[in-house]
Amino acid sequence: MNSDTHAPELRPARPDDVEAVADIWYRGWGDGHRGNVPDALVAARPRDSFDERATQRVEDTVVAVLGGQVAGFVMVDGDEVEQVYVDAAHRGTAVAPALLSAAEDLVATAGHRRAWLAVVPGNSRARRFYSRQGWRDEGVFDHHAPGRDGPVLVPAHRYVKDLPGE
Repeated sequence: MNSDTHAPELRPARPDDVEAVADIWYRGWGDGHRGNVPDALVAARPRDSFDERATQRVEDTVVAVLGGQVAGFVMVDGDEVEQVYVDAAHRGTAVAPALLSAAEDLVATAGHRRAWLAVVPGNSRARRFYSRQGWRDEGVFDHHAPGRDGPVLVPAHRYVKDLPGE
C-alpha cells in the first residue's frame, strides 16, 4: 500500500492520456479478473483491446493525475460506473475514493438517483473497497460483457449506491 495521501487532480481525459489509461486498465483488469472470469472473456481482452477501448472512451473518462502522471481513471455510462482502475503504485491512496466520488457526481448530474457497478465475485479487494465507500451488494446477476463474438456471460455482484437528488 502506498502512503501517498495527496489528493489527485481530476480532469476529463484527453487523447494524449489514452496510452496511460490503456496500460492501467490492462494491468488492473488482469489483477482483478484473471482467474475470476470465464476463459472466453480473458481471450476477448488481449492487450491491444484496451488500447482500442481507451481510444473509443476518451469522452466519458475522467483521469486522476498525481505528479503529472495519470494515476487512475473512471468511465461512466448512464447510471453505471463502468470502469474504475488505479495504477498499482497508487492503490490504497486517495486516488480510488476521489475517482469513485467523481463517478457518483457524474451519474447524479446526469439525473440518476442511483448508481450501479458490476464486480466479479473473486475480486475481493474491489468488493471491500466499494463496501467501505457506502455501496451495497445487491447480489449476483448475469453480466453480459462485450466479447469478440458477442456478449460473454460473467457472473458478477451488482453494487448500488443511492445518490442525493434534488
